[in-house]
Amino acid sequence: MPSSFSAIVDWPNAPLTDKLVRNALKPFDTRYLDKSDADTPLLQWSSYDCINHELLLTRPKDVLASSYIFRKALIRKHFLSRIIHSYCTKNPDSVLKHAAPLTFELEISFADELDEMWTDELWELGDRLDNDDTWWILKPLVIGMADRGMGIRLFDSKDRLQQIFEEFEEDEDADEEYASDTAVVTSQLRHFVIQEYLPDPMLFDPREIPLDDFPKPSSLQGHKFHLRVYCVATGALKVYVYDRILALFASVPYGKPRLEITEPEEPPSINLQPHLTNTSLQSHRGEEGVRLLNELIGCQVLSGDQDEQTFTEEDLASITHQIGDVLAETFKAGLENPIYFQPIPNAFELYGVDFLVMHQPQDASNTFAVKLLEINAEPAVELTGPRLTWILEDLFTSIAQVGVKPFFESEEDEKEWPVGETRYHLFKCLSTSTRQWD
Repeated sequence: MPSSFSAIVDWPNAPLTDKLVRNALKPFDTRYLDKSDADTPLLQWSSYDCINHELLLTRPKDVLASSYIFRKALIRKHFLSRIIHSYCTKNPDSVLKHAAPLTFELEISFADELDEMWTDELWELGDRLDNDDTWWILKPLVIGMADRGMGIRLFDSKDRLQQIFEEFEEDEDADEEYASDTAVVTSQLRHFVIQEYLPDPMLFDPREIPLDDFPKPSSLQGHKFHLRVYCVATGALKVYVYDRILALFASVPYGKPRLEITEPEEPPSINLQPHLTNTSLQSHRGEEGVRLLNELIGCQVLSGDQDEQTFTEEDLASITHQIGDVLAETFKAGLENPIYFQPIPNAFELYGVDFLVMHQPQDASNTFAVKLLEINAEPAVELTGPRLTWILEDLFTSIAQVGVKPFFESEEDEKEWPVGETRYHLFKCLSTSTRQWD
């Protein structure tokens, strides 16, 4: 049993997380405080803004926190793109070379600025648009808005991107009553990333695993989904993947992106519903679009050109190990950018990592390949839904075992845990030593 310690738990905007943290600490001899106490070892398991980060540096031996101080390299889309590009330049054989979509950064105030950008910072993108039959995704970098899917758009030409920014400017003057779920206020958005749209996603029909005893449908329709992977980093530095992985489905069946005319005398637009799997945009669906990935074992894979292919335990194991390999390399890439990622021995952190699974039937050695989309700090765990809250309870208990318990114990019992082994449903994918407090 670990030594006695005090704890500050403060999640003002996340009551479920607050409850999960307190439940995870029940086995420990914990005294809860409202503010720091210099007399006892202290755990700060709180929202980033509620943590006293100065204590981590002034009392490194007896103060532990649930967040690193500097981790922008991982959790900001443009920083993540930069570190991956830099790392792959130095390590051309890294799995990251093919594990993330091509990304461009864009800083813009008005639509008419695009004209000059095509000959400068967006020259490569413009060349692709002129010569390739590819689609691209525009994502805002405003914290909160981007996480909820607001401002995300698809385009396949320079003219369409121009039209998107013109529509943003028009939306700013529109009555909020008529704004869509993905509408934005242009004055709040200046920074964007443009990512290559990933074709050929793996498809399932979530109705094949019905909820509330509904019967299975007579015919299946493929839906796009992304994986929400919970990743735990501890100290400086070990990284774990929680092996209970969520699959978050789009609300309507998948189809290749295409422009449609929905209103007379209006420019063509794209229905985003088949392509966006963000649960924040689908709160009206409840848990309808959320499954555990292992629940899909035995389900029919509805992508690719093979008939009656089913998802197997071997496929699940391959995807899980790919995720571990990609995250290990991603954290290594972060370590090479110490200004924006500084793991310290007296911190741990939970991340929600989003992956897309590509279906590549032509590649017999890697039929299902994962692509890293983004890494989120303080993930919105409440979107998992009541049906699967039990996995969150187990996750936070596991975090306490690997992130909290070793710090406050006099003996370290984790030395025998090798990379590649799973304990507490945490698959250890990286163990390295970067810095220790003197």
